[in-house]
Amino acid sequence: AAAVGRANELGALVQCWDKRTSGMSHISKRLEVASRTWLVLAKHWPSLGVLCNSSCRTSKTKAWYRLEPEPKMAPIQTGVRVRKGEISILRDPGVVVVEKLTREELVELLVSNVVYKKGVLVAISKPQGLLVTGRQDELTLMSLLPNLCQQLGFSEPLHVVKAAPKESSGLALLSTCHKTTKHVEEFFALCRRKKKPVATYCAVTVGVPDPPEGDIITGLKLQQIGELQLVVPVKDPSHGSLERKEVKKTMSRYRVLDANEGCALVQLQPMTAFQSQLLVHATLKLCPVLGDHVYSARVGKVLGEPIFMPVETAQPRTQFLEDRILRKMHFAQQQMHQMPLHLHLHQLLIPSDRPRDTITLTAPPPPYFLQTLQFLGLTMKEEA
Repeated sequence: AAAVGRANELGALVQCWDKRTSGMSHISKRLEVASRTWLVLAKHWPSLGVLCNSSCRTSKTKAWYRLEPEPKMAPIQTGVRVRKGEISILRDPGVVVVEKLTREELVELLVSNVVYKKGVLVAISKPQGLLVTGRQDELTLMSLLPNLCQQLGFSEPLHVVKAAPKESSGLALLSTCHKTTKHVEEFFALCRRKKKPVATYCAVTVGVPDPPEGDIITGLKLQQIGELQLVVPVKDPSHGSLERKEVKKTMSRYRVLDANEGCALVQLQPMTAFQSQLLVHATLKLCPVLGDHVYSARVGKVLGEPIFMPVETAQPRTQFLEDRILRKMHFAQQQMHQMPLHLHLHQLLIPSDRPRDTITLTAPPPPYFLQTLQFLGLTMKEEA
């Protein structure tokens, strides 16, 4: 009522002003607007009229717009939220976190994942995140060899012939005979000269390589970027940089095994060896590997189209996925730091006892990898 009275006073003031100052119509119009505004405000905040007519206002008096309880608004949620009942690969089948396992548990896991054992050779499928070598105080594949030797019943000590790097899951070939190891290494060198791949990886990529198969050839070098030493591509390395071994010419073969709605199952075969070669090569095809939290930032999007970002500005960060892929994976972007790398050393070619014959060792992908394929509608054929 007080507010309405205040508005009536303003209206009377407008009429009086019009009579006395007929030549100042623009002022009267503004006062009329003020009168109407006052009525609107008084409807929503009844305390307005009481406060403005009160002579007891002090420095501690709250503003009129704070006297009424503010309407409750739902917080704005960005990205995709995991719905109740949707289970991601983190829970089922789960992802092995090497750092959380004891030495005994890790040895038991490796022994249960033996995929080949004949004579002096044994092949194990190792989990993603397990270092091959490292410091003496670190839990690595090398540090576990004495325990594995005992558990697998070897009388001679084991050593590593070839193994998937820390960030990848997959095959690790071990031997108790250095003569056999030398024979295998000579076979690998011969295959490299003949450009015949010996290691075959499978990877889930965010994006589908175009064309669906081919070779990725580029120079690679280690470069200090900020506080990190990262692998960067060199498109046209100079002859001098290659001779000084500042840059190495690298090559990987790839083939799309299956693709569906912007994701792909890709076969990768490194023809050379360089740190993080496959991860960097995948970004050059604008198709980073799922779970790559180091080099995936180099692939950005402009108007929905993927582009290669400058390596100096594309600092390592948690991989970002589009909402449609997160929904399929039953993931939220806030969980992406837990997404494991989907790069698996699937097959390894080794020489046989018989001349000119070879053996293909195969390690099936881990359960979380297979579950991801199902979520994304991808199929791994037996011959892959």
